[in-house]
Amino acid sequence: MSRIDISTIRSDKNLEPVLYNDKCDKYDYLTAAGCGALAGMIDIFLVGAPVDSRLQGWTDAQVDKTVMAFAKTCGWCPKAGKENSIASAIGFLERKFPVNYDQRHTGDVGGLFHMSSKNHHMKSLAHSPDIIGLFFSILNQFTSTSSFLTDGQLITIQTENFELQGHNFVSKLFCGIANWFGHIMSDVAGSSGAAGRGSGVVIPFYELFQLCDFGSFQAGKERNTLATVATKVFQEGYDARFGLTMAIPVVLCDLSIKLIWAVKHRFYHRKPLKECIPTKQHDDLRIMLIIGDGTLCLMDGADAAIRSGGNWINFFLRLNLIAWYRLVLLVLREVCIRLEISFPLQKQLNAYVRINEALTLYLLQLEQIDMERFRKETEQYSKMLALMENINSEEELNVILKKGYQALGFQPPYTGDFDNFMNDNSSVLEFK
Repeated sequence: MSRIDISTIRSDKNLEPVLYNDKCDKYDYLTAAGCGALAGMIDIFLVGAPVDSRLQGWTDAQVDKTVMAFAKTCGWCPKAGKENSIASAIGFLERKFPVNYDQRHTGDVGGLFHMSSKNHHMKSLAHSPDIIGLFFSILNQFTSTSSFLTDGQLITIQTENFELQGHNFVSKLFCGIANWFGHIMSDVAGSSGAAGRGSGVVIPFYELFQLCDFGSFQAGKERNTLATVATKVFQEGYDARFGLTMAIPVVLCDLSIKLIWAVKHRFYHRKPLKECIPTKQHDDLRIMLIIGDGTLCLMDGADAAIRSGGNWINFFLRLNLIAWYRLVLLVLREVCIRLEISFPLQKQLNAYVRINEALTLYLLQLEQIDMERFRKETEQYSKMLALMENINSEEELNVILKKGYQALGFQPPYTGDFDNFMNDNSSVLEFK
């Protein structure tokens, strides 16, 4: 039976990362830049801005299909001829998941601030498809309020009394979460009465731009703060559906780099298949991803600056926010690794992985043992030990040992009388 070698788990040299050495060769750099450039071309010519995007129609269609499929799971039974009507599905979900914070224009909020049907999904915090939206949705449903973020200010108003279903706090909380998600699904593809594409929900955390009530940016003939520019950009179709469109070149860049890296390590470096799985533990892969996404962002930023004509709204409409977010995330992660900010935790995780691998190997070896024979021999051995506890003479010991050998099917390691055997200098013990 094998045992686990703890020394291999505690070995620090197996856990120390190779810092400041990305292990990339020139082909890795060229591959990463090439994949980033290809993704950049897709972003420039196929993604573009919401008004002229060639991929936007396909993305919108997939969102519409998802909304209709969700509506059917919730009981939507469209009339004949309305099976593919997104407006019918949205109308059903709006009735199925009503909320008290669905104010749509300035008149609904008592004129406290300017709001229209084109931007109320951005100003209403509970309409955000992220953790912030979930928090404010639960808060608004439990307190019969509605919370808005506009021009750097958080504004909360009282609404009509709203009663959640459920008999206790937990059931009401569950209903509140389900109500929030269902209402988000009714808004993600626009409203049932909207003309054309309609206003969807924001990209997750995009609503936080409302806090940026500073700066002076040229927007046509006017100069606006960053919060106002972000609102106008959203009104032009820069919503979560367009966020999915912008994610297409980012995903293609990421997957193409990982695929080429895995193929190279498998067939060129002749690495085991287990070591060809793309993870953040590989220094060279992390650098390749940064270079690839950096190339994509460089081309995206240059295209947005050239086509904007000095108009910041046009600039942000063509800026791939998803790609820039991905680049910032990759760079911050690499900085943390190089500065060993997250290394102590990663070191413990690596140790747990090694322990798990050793235990898995041990269990595999254990499965190969003849367990029935092991059980029988253990029983015989236990009986022999129990008899040996009451031995009073050497003669009794010899008898028990001989019986024990016979029971186990072993031949004694000596022949004849034990004392005579031990007194003979030429005798040899043989264990079979």
